[in-house]
Amino acid sequence: MDRQRRRCLHGLVAGAALAALPAAGTLASPRGSVRLDVREFGARGDGQGDDTRAFQAAIDALPEAGGTVVVPAGNYPIDPLRSLRLRSRMHFSMAADTRLVAMSNAAPRAYVLLLQQLDDVEVSGGRIIGDRERHLGTTGEWGHGIMVRGSSRIRLHDLYITRCWGDGISVGGLSGVRGQPPLPSRDVLIQDVVCQGNRRQGLTIGRSRHVRVLRSSFLDTGGVLPGCGIDIEPDPGGDARDVLIEDCLVQGNQGAGIQLYERVHDVTVRRCRILSNRGDGLHLRAATGGLIEGNEIRGNGLRGITVRARSSGFRLRDNQLRGNAAQVAKRSGKEAGWMNLDVARGASSIQIDPSSRPGR
Repeated sequence: MDRQRRRCLHGLVAGAALAALPAAGTLASPRGSVRLDVREFGARGDGQGDDTRAFQAAIDALPEAGGTVVVPAGNYPIDPLRSLRLRSRMHFSMAADTRLVAMSNAAPRAYVLLLQQLDDVEVSGGRIIGDRERHLGTTGEWGHGIMVRGSSRIRLHDLYITRCWGDGISVGGLSGVRGQPPLPSRDVLIQDVVCQGNRRQGLTIGRSRHVRVLRSSFLDTGGVLPGCGIDIEPDPGGDARDVLIEDCLVQGNQGAGIQLYERVHDVTVRRCRILSNRGDGLHLRAATGGLIEGNEIRGNGLRGITVRARSSGFRLRDNQLRGNAAQVAKRSGKEAGWMNLDVARGASSIQIDPSSRPGR
């Protein structure tokens, strides 16, 4: 699916210029000019044999300065038990008609692409097809298309990721060893990506700093909880800070459209369409700071926005809510002074529990 078709799919105008963004996703140091084609290392792309070894050989052959690994159009079976382990200072460049197809396995945890403790990596183009219908086991929920752990300055763009046993994309940290704190991922840009029909989440954001999700679609997730389009949910011992989700479509997911779940700080959700999810459109639990602004939140199975468990400092502003199943919880006149615009107007389908305090 090329960029134009993806933009038609989620019905958004690509108005935000990349140059206007902070430094997320830009390369901090020059990348080498070497270009290596996976076909030169034995990859066949005929959908028949295991191409994992050939891909890894091309990645490992890049010089210290890095460079680009080129993947021509084709169907490439990849063993997610071994993963394609990318390296720092590289561009993994797939043609639009490239398909990386996860080979069937019974493992509860396996990844097609693994970006672990890397810097300055770009992944673009092509499709990643999971083994959801061909999975040989019944347990686990971590069969991801792309796993990013403890990495910095990562750019994922123009990708279609579907039918994974777990998440389409997972961004998180590495657990600390020998008493060291966890290493979060930093400066991650996800742009013009479609995650559709994955089993656990479209996108998980865990222990991380400065993540930007732009002009992307997260569709039809479901099969195991939480089943969200986007779930920002760090593991204990870490947190997620400074996340922007802008101009995205989040639709038809089994759980919440977007969930902010504990140890989450300063998340902005702006100009998104959050439609026809079976749970809440937006669900906040123990989240602090941030802005929910200018979103269309319609036709969700529970409330449009639910805020719980001592969430504080967030602002809700100029959102359009209609056709969501549950209605707004009444608040007393005494409390109305600290409510922001959406809540003070009594916008339909917003619930804020008594322990939570919006910002002004």
